[in-house]
Amino acid sequence: MSLPLRSTAATLCIALAGLAHAGVGLTELPGLQGDGPVTVYYPSSAQDKPVPRGRFTLQLAVQGAPVRGNGRLVVISHGSGGAPWVHADLARTLVEAGFVVAMPEHLRDNYKDPSVPGPESWKLRPAEVSRAIDAVAQDARFAALLLLDKVGMYGMSAGGHTALSLAGGRWSPSRFKQHCEANIADDFSTCVGLITQLRGNFLDGLKKSVALGVIRQRFDDPAWYTHTDPRIKAIVAGVPAAADFDAQSLAAPPVPLGIITAGQDRWLVPRFHSSAILAACTACERIADMPTAGHGALLSPPPPVEVLSGIAAELLGDPPGFDRAILPEVDRKITAFFRKYLLP
Repeated sequence: MSLPLRSTAATLCIALAGLAHAGVGLTELPGLQGDGPVTVYYPSSAQDKPVPRGRFTLQLAVQGAPVRGNGRLVVISHGSGGAPWVHADLARTLVEAGFVVAMPEHLRDNYKDPSVPGPESWKLRPAEVSRAIDAVAQDARFAALLLLDKVGMYGMSAGGHTALSLAGGRWSPSRFKQHCEANIADDFSTCVGLITQLRGNFLDGLKKSVALGVIRQRFDDPAWYTHTDPRIKAIVAGVPAAADFDAQSLAAPPVPLGIITAGQDRWLVPRFHSSAILAACTACERIADMPTAGHGALLSPPPPVEVLSGIAAELLGDPPGFDRAILPEVDRKITAFFRKYLLP
């Protein structure tokens, strides 16, 4: 081997060795216009170390020096009451493929403050995603490493609602009300959340009556809500809340839209939500169909068992027979979707 070739080979080996030992960086950016913080995962030259975050211990390089990846950003929108830590496995898979990942904390619908979930949060979330992109763009560490003309967006549950909004869908609070009026018994948890459940006893009638009274009072707004961000070029909606959408507004999304379904979802019953969107959107890609999965399957790592209790455990816990060993492959499929549409 000639000296130039030996030098080139040595340089390549050093570069590959550096990549092999690179970590997943973690930092937090201040939100814009009064928004909550934006958690950022990114390729880093620093090594991962055990990091406690709430009840989780994650392998991350906190404040590690960013390195250039593939130049693209993916924004993740969490579900109701969600945190950035329950999407850490997907974030790692994306970062290892070269993406920077940003997770905005949605106002009053997060693990610190879950006080206003549902349609009032859904009105705010898409703009919070756009401002999260702006926050990353304004940070000198990332601005030089990213091109923001092609951004990816992933959302799960209420975050999936955000994803559908950004994919061109239009929805209204009054359609949410109409859905609950027509389907309160069959999709009760969509309409009520974690407050209570139907138990097949004499109290069910009272629960439905009280729930509908509150819903009719709060969600009679007939306005259509939409949000467009031309930077977002590929979107994935995981088990999305979708019953309040005009499904035809998503029949031909302006950007590639992928859907993930969970066949045993008891919080967002598929026939009213993900399946309804897939029926209208023949162009949508079925990224993953998990027939034995429940609503919380895409939370990975899952919330610790000591956190889930009562109704939350029933709606977010894994059903018998569901094997979480499939989730790394689901994360790889999501990542492949973004690679396909955002690269080069």
